[in-house]
Amino acid sequence: MAPLRGGNKKKMKIEKVEKIEKNDVVHKALSSGSSEDGFADWWAVFSRRIAGSFSPPTDMDMFEGFLKMSRKTFNYVCSLVSEPMSKSRKYSFSDGTVISLLDRVAIALRRLKSGDSLVSLGETFGTHRSIVSQITWSFVEAVEENGLHHLKWPDTEEEMLNIKAKFESIQGLPNCCGAVDITHIKMMSSSSPFDTEVWIDNMNNQSMVMQAIVDSDMRFRDVVSGWPGKMTEPYVLSTSKFFELCEKGNRLNGNKIKLSDDTELREYIVGDSGYPSLPWLVTPYQGKEISEPAAEFNKRHYETWKVVHRALTRLKEEWKVLQVVMWRPDKHKLPRIILACCILYNIFLDVEDKVHYKVPTSQEHDPGYLQQVFKHPKKTSAGLREKLSLYISGKLHQQVATNSDHQAG
Repeated sequence: MAPLRGGNKKKMKIEKVEKIEKNDVVHKALSSGSSEDGFADWWAVFSRRIAGSFSPPTDMDMFEGFLKMSRKTFNYVCSLVSEPMSKSRKYSFSDGTVISLLDRVAIALRRLKSGDSLVSLGETFGTHRSIVSQITWSFVEAVEENGLHHLKWPDTEEEMLNIKAKFESIQGLPNCCGAVDITHIKMMSSSSPFDTEVWIDNMNNQSMVMQAIVDSDMRFRDVVSGWPGKMTEPYVLSTSKFFELCEKGNRLNGNKIKLSDDTELREYIVGDSGYPSLPWLVTPYQGKEISEPAAEFNKRHYETWKVVHRALTRLKEEWKVLQVVMWRPDKHKLPRIILACCILYNIFLDVEDKVHYKVPTSQEHDPGYLQQVFKHPKKTSAGLREKLSLYISGKLHQQVATNSDHQAG
């Protein structure tokens, strides 16, 4: 006797409804944040789903090993994105189970954390690569929408004073507010030479440039991305909102400090030799034959500037989607993915995630890239650098005294 097709359809429909209801129950328990059992139930189901590429233990070590974060951080991120992501399209795993909010957050975090391909992640989670892509994008949008308060320029005098004090404690540079650098997000883009030429950087890679300004705790305070890899540090800086604000006197315009009776020092940031010296940007001395005070200044400057170097290195180590070579990314979406990773990086600092500090850090964020040197030194303003060099060498008071003697004579 032939099978009853209608009967089978009814049975399949009932099984699907049961799966949806079970998923909703777990989601409700977890979203309230009040159920230890609810979280354990969700992780037990989710960890079995990924057992094809990982062993299925359900303890917190497995959770932290897979997502590279604590449960505390995961819960906070879920609460941050829950409202906007709950309005996005609903998705299902290949077996028909609805992909809950926690599932979606875990999938997106894994994508950004591991940098694994959409195909491999689709196989891991039991869904199509396009669904992994769409879930990740809705997550990025939600992080950007609700998480920007984690990435902003200091807005209180107390906060800025704390940053300055920590910078000064590194190598004695007073009134420093930040450190700036760029890094390259490598990608494999279109095969058309007309489309790719501008994206070829000085190391012959296709890339997008990201500029970052960080504070003394390696926290991102200002991020610019979207420019093709061919663009230089001075160009990216000069087209940024940060540059515009500084040039108009609306940023780095806080309290000046007195280095001596006749010498004041304004707020500034430090950058490497790829940047020009500006009234608010201090760069190292160039050349092989420089004075002893200049060499000492360069040493201290470098140790202070290294904060941004370490931050960018850690960013790429923790959010490996920015470290791997991306396969034909959407160039309009990529800057927002970069921003979301920077926000998430800051969140880890803000919640003091202990797992965050376990991640091994390499030495370079742009391995193989050569240090660029600004080629128009005559167009720079080196007044701040001279003041700082004299100050740390102890010669500022001597110069002031000499100037006074000349005026008296």
